[in-house]
Amino acid sequence: MSRLRATSDAEAVARWLGEYRASPRTLRSYRREAERLLLWLEVQGKGLATLRREDLDAFEAFLAAPTPRHAWIGPARPRSSPDWRPFRGPLSPASRRQSLVILQGMFAWLVEAGWVEHNPFRLMRDKRRRLDNRQPGIDRYLERPLWEWLWQWLERPPAAGASRRERYLWQRRRLLFAFAYLVAPRLGEMANARMGDFHQRENRWWWQVIGKGGKAARVPAPADLMHLLREWRLALDLPPEPRHGETGALLRRLDGQSALGDNQLYRLIRETFRQAAAALEAEAGEAAAAQVARLRAATPHWLRHTALTHQAQAGIELRYLASTARHARLDTTARYLHTEDEEWHRQLSLHGLPLRGGRRPG
Repeated sequence: MSRLRATSDAEAVARWLGEYRASPRTLRSYRREAERLLLWLEVQGKGLATLRREDLDAFEAFLAAPTPRHAWIGPARPRSSPDWRPFRGPLSPASRRQSLVILQGMFAWLVEAGWVEHNPFRLMRDKRRRLDNRQPGIDRYLERPLWEWLWQWLERPPAAGASRRERYLWQRRRLLFAFAYLVAPRLGEMANARMGDFHQRENRWWWQVIGKGGKAARVPAPADLMHLLREWRLALDLPPEPRHGETGALLRRLDGQSALGDNQLYRLIRETFRQAAAALEAEAGEAAAAQVARLRAATPHWLRHTALTHQAQAGIELRYLASTARHARLDTTARYLHTEDEEWHRQLSLHGLPLRGGRRPG
């Protein structure tokens, strides 16, 4: 028996999406995948309750090659436009995997709500590994030498005679990247951060955050972060230290008042990575081609991965690393530990080809 106030699959899915209204980026991503499934089912003459295991292979093949192309694929358009299409192009294997993971979660919720009787995704035995959220180690991060170069580049002050606007943007960008690197926030958490979220207890500064799933947490705010925060506040003509109950946004637009949205933050970080890539390429040329490519590929979430990976490499204990990441499970945090890889590589180097002339080359 259904426990939802819904009269259609679309309404039932809307109830599920409502659980993510506090996370705009997640909501948009989940809505996109659910909408694609609903539109495909409509063409097939099916509904959520009639979806069976054998349909899922056909749906995954459709994600890899939406056909007919003119009906499904097109450039970005407003949802209300007659030219709007659900796809920008065929989905990559990684994007298809992500879509199936999202839809598996949606069906699990709909089963619990009594809207459908079973979750066909759980029958995908050959895909179980990719659908149960066991993931390989994190590799979408900046290795320490590249991060150190990037930070030095970010620290370069504006040229003499720079405008107030240029200095403002420089201060904001430094704080943004330091905040991302030192306390590992998610993008939405950065967009929602307020000055009053920083508070002092027994001479130690903490950052208070409402994170994924609406969970409240606090994270130590290191001295380096507080130093840059004080400089940023002075640039905003504010007292050096945050005050209890202060409601103003942490990261602000050019007016110095209104908050940067998560889409603006996303574009700002991506553009910074592109500018840094161009600067590194100009400085080092072909010798830095691999590092330039990493910077060009980097997304805002790489900053969180970089922060947690470098904290793990610095020797921070797993339990504290998990608290900073705000992971519910330690095995999620353990993906940032690369010490076993390093030791494996070191030990395997003891095994090699026969010595040439009694000496190993190199």
